[in-house]
Amino acid sequence: MTNFDYDLFVIGGGSGGVRAARIAAGHGARVGLCEESRLGGTCVIRGCVPKKLLVFASQFSEAFEDAAGYGWRVGETSFCWTDMVAAKEREITRLEGVYGKLLANAGVEVYPGRGTLLDEHTVLVGERRISAERILIAVGGRPYRLDIPGAELGIVSDDAFDLPEFPQRVLVVGGGYIAVEFAGIFRGLGSQVMLNYRRERILRNFDGDVRRVVEAGMLSRGIKFHYNNDPTQITETDDGKRHVDFSDGTSGEFDIVLFATGRHPYTGELGLENAEVATGPKGLIAVDEYSRTSVESIFAVGDVTDRIALTPVALMEGHAFADTQFGGMDRPVDHANVPSAVFSQPPSSSVGLTEEEARNQCASVRVFRSEFTPMKYTLSGREEKALMKILVDGETDRVLGLHVVGPEAAEMVQGFAVGVRAGLTKADFDRTIGIHPTSAEELVTMREAVA
Repeated sequence: MTNFDYDLFVIGGGSGGVRAARIAAGHGARVGLCEESRLGGTCVIRGCVPKKLLVFASQFSEAFEDAAGYGWRVGETSFCWTDMVAAKEREITRLEGVYGKLLANAGVEVYPGRGTLLDEHTVLVGERRISAERILIAVGGRPYRLDIPGAELGIVSDDAFDLPEFPQRVLVVGGGYIAVEFAGIFRGLGSQVMLNYRRERILRNFDGDVRRVVEAGMLSRGIKFHYNNDPTQITETDDGKRHVDFSDGTSGEFDIVLFATGRHPYTGELGLENAEVATGPKGLIAVDEYSRTSVESIFAVGDVTDRIALTPVALMEGHAFADTQFGGMDRPVDHANVPSAVFSQPPSSSVGLTEEEARNQCASVRVFRSEFTPMKYTLSGREEKALMKILVDGETDRVLGLHVVGPEAAEMVQGFAVGVRAGLTKADFDRTIGIHPTSAEELVTMREAVA
């Protein structure tokens, strides 16, 4: 036994923090955890889970349209926003309970409240001082608004799941995956949607073909794009609408303005300075491959760090941390070839390098690309293309990157990510027999490089 209250104390009850706490407790550690809001964190409460439920809801309007091509006669339909919000709330409440049971069954003691560092071994939660041999910071990030007059009249993604009324006219500000996903959600549910982005095309840092094909699919659904400018001011009209002025001299009126302009680490008032924990730009906590900060006893995982802000990455980091520190293992975190998905409409998913990255890193790159109408749309008449793209090292034949846009993109890429991660070659792909008729078979039947 040590003189500390716990072997490990975790600040934050999201995906990374809960995973680390459970695994550490399973290794025999005495573990405590604090959470100021609801167990489950961003992903379960106000991120990926409710967002994916809304994506499912928004896709029914398209399914109703496509059904006629297959002989179905769908009668009058309508959507009830308050019913959807209530159903969503029931599900995330259920999941919150699951997280609580997982921690309780593991023997982790949970403290409600915001944790603040007092020094390298002490955390203050409410009025209670708690000491721990090791401290793990897993507080995640928070969305932010642009610094413009009237920004408080806009909302952020956290607010979008519980709007009291469904908006008929929506302005989405931003061009990343959150902006693109919410634009698709609101459009599918019936809103008129404009996406405003300060650059020339959505999804910066994604593969160029992915950006092009996703944008085309969004345009075909009626989403309008307002590129190369910023909102400069938001004012409230007499009837409660949001009047927005843009830097190009135009203006518009909307029911809501959704800022999807990025997220910052939630490190404010965390007391990092009390323990002399080093931070980088925007307050990101710098860590090494074992998730250790600049302080020997303090670690950090998830979106609060200077690594990849994805829930599965936080889970991996939390698990590896616990195995290393309390399980007698040596598990540095490897962030190579992390697959990801954008639940846009159409959806996209990728693993490995973009074409630009591949060409910058390799002397020779072969590009295999196929664009076609998915079989699902042939009878419905929907004019939308799917994209399958593979990037191959011209010298080693190793597959460097794989990108899909179209129905079930993420489900396909999750499986192919194993092959990319394992270093399979294009010849390995070519030797694999496709499943017919599927879209995924294109990934093992493309033979002619296009570049």
